[in-house]
Amino acid sequence: MTDFLYLPDRNYDKKFDSEVSKVKEGDGYIVLEETLFYPEGGGQPADHGVISWDGNETEVTDVQKKHGEAHHFIEGDDFPEEGQEVRGEIDWERRYKHMRMHTAQHVLSLVVLDEYGATTAGNQIHEDYSRIDFKPVEFDEGDIEKIQNAANALIAENLSVEKKMMDREQLEEEMDAGRANMDLIPDHIDPLRAVIIGEDDVCPCGGTHVDNLEEIGEIEITEQTKKGADTERLEFELEG
Repeated sequence: MTDFLYLPDRNYDKKFDSEVSKVKEGDGYIVLEETLFYPEGGGQPADHGVISWDGNETEVTDVQKKHGEAHHFIEGDDFPEEGQEVRGEIDWERRYKHMRMHTAQHVLSLVVLDEYGATTAGNQIHEDYSRIDFKPVEFDEGDIEKIQNAANALIAENLSVEKKMMDREQLEEEMDAGRANMDLIPDHIDPLRAVIIGEDDVCPCGGTHVDNLEEIGEIEITEQTKKGADTERLEFELEG
């Protein structure tokens, strides 16, 4: 098992020391006892960065979570040995872009749920743009402007973004209906990591996020696409 150091709220940490617990040269990855690297999941891409040891350095090109382990896929043929002490450093510029985008996604999902009663059916975060699928809903051109304005008005309130562990039962009581599909989270996962915007929005999420909405900048919705009879996709970018 890997201890994920960024949980619940160390999203701004960039460097860490750890020990190699497993080496899989044939598969191109190593497992660390603990890590700050975010593994791909929840629509957010994996962190990239470097791992160094005894004068050696290798790039981390992907991280995948398998059975509680973080598989750090590395570039080249140089691998540390099992039991080796290593230093990890994430690509902070990439991480921070994902943090801003992921928190912006939460803001848009909150606005659409409040205004239209539509839930987030899926999302994909990227460095320069992201997308969200909503259902059941049908947007017109006026709705897009309304959603963008409401999201940016919320961001302008400079609300804090808290990340903490919560008992599953308490989170379900405090979370608005439709905010997240709890049925997709196995019952044995308790407590859950929650992301809380201001005093009202509570949502289970394991991704990395900023500490305050002011860090997002402004949201610009760049494209609207119908993905079915009652599903709409919005793509957005961030300015500032």
